[in-house]
Amino acid sequence: QVQLVESGGGLVQPGGSLRLSCAASGRTFSSQAMGWFRQAPGKEREFVAAITRGGARSYYPDSVKGRFTISRDNAKNTVYLQMNSLKPEDTAVYYCAAKSGNYYYIRTYEYDYWGQGTQVTVSS
Repeated sequence: QVQLVESGGGLVQPGGSLRLSCAASGRTFSSQAMGWFRQAPGKEREFVAAITRGGARSYYPDSVKGRFTISRDNAKNTVYLQMNSLKPEDTAVYYCAAKSGNYYYIRTYEYDYWGQGTQVTVSS
């Protein structure tokens, strides 16, 4: 089992920045590929960022590429999502997810463990 707890969400103005954190406990964090997803009201959960278990490779959809950066600190059992140049359309509940594997993963069904989510609201 892996337990995931997100933090760092909040209200930010358009153009602002936030850094989300996801603290993991349970199974060995360094064996887990990690991902971030988001879900806006009335919409499906969508992929935001993914990183391999060692942190060497990451992947983003075009909607956030160049604005969001995923990183991890395996010594602290934590994965981060740095979000810059935020837009109102980035408003959503953000979830981190974990999966044992050697690559990065972009589909919700590929992940085994999920956090409870943290709300991000981008508004003036």
